[in-house]
Parts: sequence; C-alpha cells; structure tokens
Amino acid sequence: MRFLAVASGLSIVLLMPALAETAKPSVQLAPHRAVYDLSLLRAGNSNGVENARGRIAMEFGGDACDGYTLKYRQVTILNSSESGSNTVDIQTATYETGDGRSMHFKSTSLRQGLIKDGEVDGDAKLTPQGTLNVDLKQPKRAAFASNGETVFPTEHLKRLIEAGRRGDTTLAVKVYDGSNKGDKVYDTLGLIGRKIEPGAAAASLEDPARQESLASVPRWPVTISYYEEGTADRVPVYTISFELYENGISRALKLDYGDFALKGDLKSLDVQAPSPCQR
Repeated sequence: MRFLAVASGLSIVLLMPALAETAKPSVQLAPHRAVYDLSLLRAGNSNGVENARGRIAMEFGGDACDGYTLKYRQVTILNSSESGSNTVDIQTATYETGDGRSMHFKSTSLRQGLIKDGEVDGDAKLTPQGTLNVDLKQPKRAAFASNGETVFPTEHLKRLIEAGRRGDTTLAVKVYDGSNKGDKVYDTLGLIGRKIEPGAAAASLEDPARQESLASVPRWPVTISYYEEGTADRVPVYTISFELYENGISRALKLDYGDFALKGDLKSLDVQAPSPCQR
C-alpha cells in the first residue's frame, strides 16, 4: 500500500517541526465478538439460488504487542428449486504477529454439515520488501512465493482505517488471507466513503451498534473488490461492503459472490476491554 510513502513523509515532518501537525495515534483495534444474521440480498440467474439464510460468528482478539487472533465461522444455507438445499459451513482460525510480518492460518469447509469439502493449513511470512513466502501443510504440502508488496488481513484493515482518517477515497493493495486452497494472492481495490461522524445516521443502526462502546467512534462506508492477481479480466471474484468503525468493528455487511449476494445484519456485539499495548 502506502507504507513506504508514509514513512518518507514522516521523515520530512521530523525535519520541519515548526510545520508538523500533531501525529494521529496508531490504529487500535478493539477485541470483540460479533454475530451477523445473513439473508439473500440479490438472487442470481445462472446458479438458481432462490433463497438464502445463514450466520457469521467471529471473535477478534489481541494487539500489536502480542499479535492478533481471529476465529471466524460462516454457515450459509442456499435453496434452489433445481438442486434443493445446500449448506456450506466454513470455519477459519488465524494468528498474525503484531508487526504484520507473519501469519498462521487454518480453515475447514463442510457441505451438508458432514462432508469435508476442503482443509487448508499453513504459514505465511513477508520479507522486509513485502515479498510473500507461503508454506502449506494442507490440502497438500507445497511452498510458493509472490513478488510485490503484500499484506495480511489485519494490516489491510488497519490501512483502510488509516486511509479513511486521511480522507483518501481509494486503497489498492495485494492481500493474502490463506483462503480458497491457500494458493492465491488477490489484488484488491478498496473504495472508502465519506466519514460518518459519531451519532450520525443513528436511525439505521442495529441495536447492538447503539451501545456505548461505539457511541463516540466514527465509521466509513467501505467496499472492497477482490481480483485474481495479475489477470487482465478485471471482473472481481468477490466483493464485500460494510461500514467500518475506527476500532475495526463492522456492521451492515454485503457479500457479493457475483451470481448472488447476501446481506449481514449485526445481531450481537460484545466489545471487550482495550489492550494496554501502546504500539
């Protein structure tokens, strides 16, 4: 993304203290548990999906001192008059170091609650230049590298928040999250809308988003499109939209898979005490 540019800018500011503004604090992500209820937003024509429902349950924890953990589970039930009911259950656990340089990931995908559709297990590391090195244990032992600056999901989230703070409207970066079979890096384009000040547009908030822990936190409308790395075809394979709070919490999800789209309403939210870490 713009890490090198920001670092260069800071060095210039240090040489001109008379003109420097007060530095904004680093992004502090809130440890939290959230549940989203899924429903069909748009039906597709090609795959015959006529109805859908499901749930996302996630737990995010840690800090820049000890690293970040994420446990994520998405269960989606897709209904079609042609193929009947199909249940997809995706469970993911990740750990990212606080400096954003390495990540361990493991995910399992089930269909109809029983059939193991896929398992991914591996480790990824970034060189100081941002080159990605991945060591996969599942679905089969393999190793690969990808050139060009790449970031992991938590660092991507932080950079989106930093971009929103600056008033930037776009953010393009390569992201590796270990998804699919763990063998793909995605080109992403993030579109960031105008900041929503605390207390604004309160009528649209779900009840869990009205709690005191979010009352003074600004947020931004964000849309992220994921593209196959380096391909000429710029049709995204996946697009997600949401409102992103400055502490990393999200609401008003929209998951666009191309053939159909889901929306996710925040059902419950448990925000935990902030970390004393000052990094």
